[in-house]
Amino acid sequence: MITEELIRRITNELLEGSNKFIINVKVSSGNLITVVIDGDEPLRIEDCVEVSRHIEGNLDREVEDFELRVFSAGIDQPYVQLRQYIKNRGREVEVSLKDGSSVKGILLSANEQYIQLEPKVAKRKKKATGIPAEGTLTIPFSEIKQTREIISFK
Repeated sequence: MITEELIRRITNELLEGSNKFIINVKVSSGNLITVVIDGDEPLRIEDCVEVSRHIEGNLDREVEDFELRVFSAGIDQPYVQLRQYIKNRGREVEVSLKDGSSVKGILLSANEQYIQLEPKVAKRKKKATGIPAEGTLTIPFSEIKQTREIISFK
């Protein structure tokens, strides 16, 4: 039986020690395997092909058939791992909090406990949000629902 744990183990064999890492692995009914990877540096299509070939080379279609999809985490996808926060320091993000509020700002740093932002606050909303107009905002991961990069075409 093909399991998520098996696919993670096979994929990590290849990625261990590299600048690439797993974001998500899913094995759904009918053995549709989906692997999402990211890297500390931008990924190339060849990186996804290498992971796909490695996984296929370690599974036997004669024993159990499967469909495999390997792709990189998209810029529009929320951050899932600390490593993504670290790699995207200096970028503008929107952080949705578990209390329903959100804040936009420049991601300054991240560690296992929290992230730090330089908030970007609209002048007319400074008083309403309770977010400091300048300085650093520290947000514990326990309060974060999701974080997404703000895509700007300026």
